[in-house]
Amino acid sequence: MDAIKYDFNMNREQNRKATFIEWPFNDENCNCTSEKMAAAGFYHCPTDRDQDIARCFVCFKELEGWEPEDDPWKEHKSHSPKCEFLALNKREEDMTVEEFLDLETKGQNNRVKKIAELKIREFEETAEHVKEEMKKLVP
Repeated sequence: MDAIKYDFNMNREQNRKATFIEWPFNDENCNCTSEKMAAAGFYHCPTDRDQDIARCFVCFKELEGWEPEDDPWKEHKSHSPKCEFLALNKREEDMTVEEFLDLETKGQNNRVKKIAELKIREFEETAEHVKEEMKKLVP
């Protein structure tokens, strides 16, 4: 849940790029450098288990298992074809203020949906556990 709170600053490309501190693909021979990842809407959000997770700041799609030859734009399009950032098809410096704010609104709507999905899943897991415990009480 904390990672989702972090998303508030990821609407700026420079902030997304700054998250790729320990990104393994910054070699000039790699196609998915931190610059290209940030331009494609991704920021780096590694976990203890997965060090190469990148998440879109608008659609919140998380991708992992990156390879040096992966193209961030193509990967984003193939895994999240309805992403509003991709649909806008503009870099940050080419957006109008209205487009930027509209994209931010869509991203925050997606953020709320993601939080709700996580909370529903958490509730369902707890409910299932309680249900199993209650079954143990019935003779």
